[in-house]
Amino acid sequence: MERQAKEQALREQDRGLWATTICFVLGTTFGTLLLIGPPRPLAGPGSIMMPAALVAGVIAAAAFVVSTLQHRRGETSGMPRWQTVVSDVSSVAVTIALGGVTALGTLLGAEVFASGLQDISLVPLVGGIFTGVASAVGGRLAYAAGVDLRTTDLAALLFGFLIIGTLFAMITAADPLWWQKNFSQLGGGMGAWAFNGTLMVAGLLIATVGSYIGRDLHRLLGDGALRRIALVVIAWALAGAALAAVGLLPITLVPTPHFIAATAALVLFVVAAVVTVLVLPKECSRTLRATTLAVVAVVVLAVVLAFALRLFPITALEAIVVGLALLWMSTLVRLLAILAPDVSRPSEVRSPLRRL
Repeated sequence: MERQAKEQALREQDRGLWATTICFVLGTTFGTLLLIGPPRPLAGPGSIMMPAALVAGVIAAAAFVVSTLQHRRGETSGMPRWQTVVSDVSSVAVTIALGGVTALGTLLGAEVFASGLQDISLVPLVGGIFTGVASAVGGRLAYAAGVDLRTTDLAALLFGFLIIGTLFAMITAADPLWWQKNFSQLGGGMGAWAFNGTLMVAGLLIATVGSYIGRDLHRLLGDGALRRIALVVIAWALAGAALAAVGLLPITLVPTPHFIAATAALVLFVVAAVVTVLVLPKECSRTLRATTLAVVAVVVLAVVLAFALRLFPITALEAIVVGLALLWMSTLVRLLAILAPDVSRPSEVRSPLRRL
């Protein structure tokens, strides 16, 4: 058995290397073709970064689709239609998110390199190679995700995506003093699409993480808890939709709806967390309860320091709250990864809201 496991791991390693090579070749080829013409700057108007990001994002999304079809084609066999639909919709959402992460990562990389390589211009082939490298990195990660996609992987993807998207929005912000107010200021001006797009895709990811939390809970608890699990999935979907609405409603254009959406996102996240904790088995309660109490204590302290003592701006408070929320979610999904079985569990119920 150990020898078979090693051979399987080596085969997967070989496939990953082939996937990386193919993504690099495709990225270089299409990147070069799109950039044919005079040399272009690395970042800024008329640069290579937008075509490179587009190509790399599409290739990463395609790599995830190919890997999913190779490794998890029969995962939904034996499942009722509703369970298959939930699984397929979640896969589509992850595909979009992986493409978005790769595209934003390429844009951020271009901006960072451009700041250190002032006035550099790249001929089409060099720009194509840059695109190929970005495609290879994103494609390799996406291909690996398709082999065995777990809830912890999605949580890590959400965390990474928020960091990359926010950093890119900060670098390209129209107002360099945005931080004196709040993060929502990044959603206005010429580069608003970066921050707003990040929030919309992050909302999609939160809803998808909720779907996978429901999958893990079903593997752990079975059909007897389907109604409660459905409430968990719905709560996370609503929280994700509210966060996406924050990006759809920029504060510079519609401040009141933006504030309502932001408040709803925070409230719905708390509601989703509470509902999830109530469904969790007792094995999880002690660790998660301790983490929850610690998170709440730090948030209260941060609010007092920000509003009562004014030791740091609202921007810092927002960063602390979001970071702690992601820490809590990371603890949750890791606990579920320990307790929930790895094998698929087809349901015997026609509807998650109604038992047979």
